[in-house]
Amino acid sequence: MTHPDELSAYMIFGRSDWAALRASTSLTLSDADLAAARNLAHVKAEFLGRPARRSPYIVALAGSVGVGKSTFARVLCALLARWADHPRVELVTTDGFLHANGVLEERGLMRRKGFPESYDLPRMLRFLAAAKAGERELELPVYSHLIGDIVPSERQVIQQPDILVFEGLNVLLARGTAPVVVSDFFDFSIYLDADEADIQSSYVERFLRLQPTAFRNPASYFHHYRDLPPGDAREVAERLWREHHRANLRENILPTRTRADVVLRKRADHSIGEVWLRET
Repeated sequence: MTHPDELSAYMIFGRSDWAALRASTSLTLSDADLAAARNLAHVKAEFLGRPARRSPYIVALAGSVGVGKSTFARVLCALLARWADHPRVELVTTDGFLHANGVLEERGLMRRKGFPESYDLPRMLRFLAAAKAGERELELPVYSHLIGDIVPSERQVIQQPDILVFEGLNVLLARGTAPVVVSDFFDFSIYLDADEADIQSSYVERFLRLQPTAFRNPASYFHHYRDLPPGDAREVAERLWREHHRANLRENILPTRTRADVVLRKRADHSIGEVWLRET
């Protein structure tokens, strides 16, 4: 599933090669890096005679369901927050920009949840524009994976982070001739990748782990699967992957890999086996 033209855009490092480079190179995100990303906003503010606002450095993280984005994003945020020069790091996932189930049902899109058309794209663009403009406090909806829906009574509050990690399935998607796309607001982008068979295996195993735990909660969106025999549960998980998540991966997510600054290729054991660094 890798085209030679795609590989030509990247320098590709094996795990040991990258480790050797890392041992002799500082890869920290410095004040100078953040200042460069904010410079245009400061110049614009000065030209317009307005007070300059702090603009976050926005890192995008894309990849399939089941590839481990959520875990990777949390670890990345924790590591970034440990560096003294940019302590405020926030994580925002695109789940909060999904249309509520009621809206999806009205539009006949419940079976397309996670596909591009299931998101409130204008709201996502407004949020990113406001974040990049340095708005002091932003609120966005909260999505509950337990109930599988937006929680009307909850909001995530973002307060001028130094770095904003923006994680989601389709964050690198360019939609046709749209004048503004989500990726216009990113300073750096990462695509978390793995062989499709490994992603499927991770998705199925996660489903089986959740069946005797989270699925037992009466509020769980998947509560009706709680008592399936192991063989039937595996069959359901594999069907959900084939009919929904695999289609989204192939149609919408994987084609955006070529737009990432860095591609991290995971191995079957979830370790990073290759690093693709864009050079063109």
